[in-house]
Amino acid sequence: MDSAWLVLLSLGLGLAVGAGFVWILHIAARRGDHAAAVVNPAVPDGVDQVLDAMESAGVVLDPSNNVIKASPGAHAIGLVWSGALVHPHLVELVNRVRRSGEPVTEDCELARGPFGDANIHLSVRVARLGSRYILLLAEDRTESYRLDSVRRDFVANISHELKTPIGAVGLLAEALDDASDDPVQVRRFAARLSDEASRLARITRDIIELSRLQATDALGDARTLSAAKIVKAAIDQNRVAAESRGIEIAMRGEKTAEVLGNESLLVTAVDNLISNAIQYSPDDSRIGIGVRTLDGVVEIAVTDQGEGIPEEDLDRVFERFFRVDQARSRNTGGTGLGLSIVKHAVQNHGGEVRVWSQPGRGSTFTIRLPEASTVRPPIGENL
Repeated sequence: MDSAWLVLLSLGLGLAVGAGFVWILHIAARRGDHAAAVVNPAVPDGVDQVLDAMESAGVVLDPSNNVIKASPGAHAIGLVWSGALVHPHLVELVNRVRRSGEPVTEDCELARGPFGDANIHLSVRVARLGSRYILLLAEDRTESYRLDSVRRDFVANISHELKTPIGAVGLLAEALDDASDDPVQVRRFAARLSDEASRLARITRDIIELSRLQATDALGDARTLSAAKIVKAAIDQNRVAAESRGIEIAMRGEKTAEVLGNESLLVTAVDNLISNAIQYSPDDSRIGIGVRTLDGVVEIAVTDQGEGIPEEDLDRVFERFFRVDQARSRNTGGTGLGLSIVKHAVQNHGGEVRVWSQPGRGSTFTIRLPEASTVRPPIGENL
């Protein structure tokens, strides 16, 4: 074959191979761009800025239900953890919208923490965002629900519990007037009047404290706290009362356990448990307080050697104004609100309080709180 034809054939073959190679590169680039578009976590223009500016909770999810953007409010109420929605019910709503394409609006009651009975109330709206994403918006209605509940409970509690001491004050005032010429009787009635006034003050103080715990989120200044230091502070507040009756308070357990919360509230909760233990323990007895960490939970247990609680009353001891022994509680100055305050203070921290008791064998009240290292990150922390 002529050399000129060989050159032309070689040139044509080179052009064909080159064109084929360029075509393959073009196809590969298109597929790469398509794959990048599928996995690209970027949200549509402007959505980032809107979510960052929102006070309420907003979450954008991709086709695999991965959270690619969440507002600070979503982190604040614990909807998002490790790049995913925490609550299965919200995931169910997202999947429903993805299947149907229709927006969904629903009021939800969801667990506040990993355990315990405290809940949050949300008004949730889920809708498509473009062809690939799902937008979830949630408005926290918990405080509104709390306020309604507190308003009802406060009226019921006041009318039920205060009528007795208020009536007693009126009767004692009349008795004082009738006995105005008898100094001995005047002193006797005045002392009883002072006792009833003190009782009224204690009831009013505890009702206000309980209403505050129910009406607002008291953890605005939450920080990492030593469980042992909380217990020691509560013990110091009860040391005089214990020593006056010869009661020993012994503490043992882990000194490194930490929780995230409000120090004043947690000290008040433990203080109420110790105060109750002192009131219902015999003289010259012993109260034990233990602190331990178990599977990401910090437990603070207060054990007394008192008369114990009947089994039929165990489920009611945390109710407002419930007293196992009405007469003894009034004699010791109890208001019947101490354990209810403990319950709500602990629930505000995403925890729970348990009780074990048997008549004649004493009682153990245990506060259970999430360990500080397992609590979800605060507002603004990247996940």
